[in-house]
Amino acid sequence: MDWSTHYPAFVCPDQDMEAGQPRRMSKQVEIADVGCGFGGLLIALSPLFPDTLMIGMELRTQVLSYVTNRILALRSQHQPQPQSQTQQPSTDPSSLPSPSPPSSSFPPGPLQNISALRTNTMKHLPNYFHRHQLSHLFLCFPDPHFKARKHKARIVSAQLNAEYAFVVRPGGCVYTITDVEELAGWIVGHFSGRKVDGEEEGDDGEETVGGNGADKTKGVEELWERVSEQDLQSDPCVEVMREETEEGKKVSRHGGRKFVSVWRRREDPPWPDEVC
Repeated sequence: MDWSTHYPAFVCPDQDMEAGQPRRMSKQVEIADVGCGFGGLLIALSPLFPDTLMIGMELRTQVLSYVTNRILALRSQHQPQPQSQTQQPSTDPSSLPSPSPPSSSFPPGPLQNISALRTNTMKHLPNYFHRHQLSHLFLCFPDPHFKARKHKARIVSAQLNAEYAFVVRPGGCVYTITDVEELAGWIVGHFSGRKVDGEEEGDDGEETVGGNGADKTKGVEELWERVSEQDLQSDPCVEVMREETEEGKKVSRHGGRKFVSVWRRREDPPWPDEVC
């Protein structure tokens, strides 16, 4: 993945370019917002993690166009030197004049560390990140897909949770929030390894075993552990996720409830001993 057009302030200067190779970056993307919507979360997180690259991943073309124009417009307000001609925002991040290379005397300006791209995360997430690259992954107000036949399209499942475990490093977290109580139970059930009501047997392609009346999805519970409520109170990302996203603000206006759960990536379990 060539990130240079998304984060021009973080491109390594004076490097020898090889044909067909992406430009080398001084940092790698560590925070991803799946279904970023209009970019409220990214913009609010940017000053909290000014030296961390963040990417929003959105499927809807018009929504992506809006959030990209929004980011570029905000970036242009903090250019080191004013431009002689007024430039219209563009959906192409590479169209923005590249700021000077980062250095100790001239750090990147505000909002240079966020960007967005169009993709279907459920199909292509591992194509963008290498193993254990991300420290934070956000799933904010995902589509609940109420009909049972559409549950397979939900952004949380045993298969997708395994992909999240691939890209999130041990100690990193997946942040989830929804205003739908039934979906909140679905999320908790899948991250904790329990089968949930309304799910057909074999939906996740995992073998299950019974125990005390509750089925468990083998292997999932070894990858994730839920962050305690006490730890959530000291995590600034949780408050931003609650109050700064567009959906979060809408839920607050209508007096709705918000169900938050955060899941920390465990260390990889040891490989079983080979049977001779």
